Amino acid sequence: MISFQGITKIYPAHAGCLMTVALENVSFGIKPKEFVSVVGRSGAGKTTLLRLLLAEEKPTQGQILFDNIDIHRLKLGELPHLRRKIGAVFQDYKLLPNKTAYENIAYVMEVIGFSDKEIKRDVPEVLEIVGLKDKANNFLAGLSGGERQRVAIARALIHRPEVILADEPTGNLDPYHTLDIVRLLLKIQEMGTTVVLATHNKELINRLGKRVITLEKGKIIRDEEKGRFIL
Repeated sequence: MISFQGITKIYPAHAGCLMTVALENVSFGIKPKEFVSVVGRSGAGKTTLLRLLLAEEKPTQGQILFDNIDIHRLKLGELPHLRRKIGAVFQDYKLLPNKTAYENIAYVMEVIGFSDKEIKRDVPEVLEIVGLKDKANNFLAGLSGGERQRVAIARALIHRPEVILADEPTGNLDPYHTLDIVRLLLKIQEMGTTVVLATHNKELINRLGKRVITLEKGKIIRDEEKGRFIL
């Protein structure tokens, strides 16, 4: 489904900053419906890897295949179709504070081009999946950090993506809400969606018992089917 083939990403020197090798000769594959954690210290290359998969950046060398298509050869007008297959969740939620939980999700559907009928049908359904149907009309100020992250996950799910990318989704959460989000991601995988989780949360990874790819200074140093966080 997803294949990284000899990926190197180099950020050139600029404004007094030295050249940075974010990823070096990285190769791995991800199967449909798999749950994969990408771990490593801050600066190991986790976020760069996800940005490359979203085609937000281009590799310096190598290619990334999604369903056997080289995503970095896609034309600008073809990228929205790729990104509809991928839902992304971030540490800082990226929600609109002046909108309710329902409206945050509905807004994304409107931008994509869904009809009012589809929005009224699908938003309550996805809010129920993430356990927030009763909080649909709450603004962000009335939601906990964990609830806000669940809204962000619901928004990522709304266009029925094949893959969910979660970049440090529990970074701002306490242990209780961290487990809540992890259970939700596992539930999403069980429903048939591929999940790629990037994190440096050692305890979280060791609880999962899922595949772990470990990055260090831009290189893969370990790839284990039932891995642990070892650095």
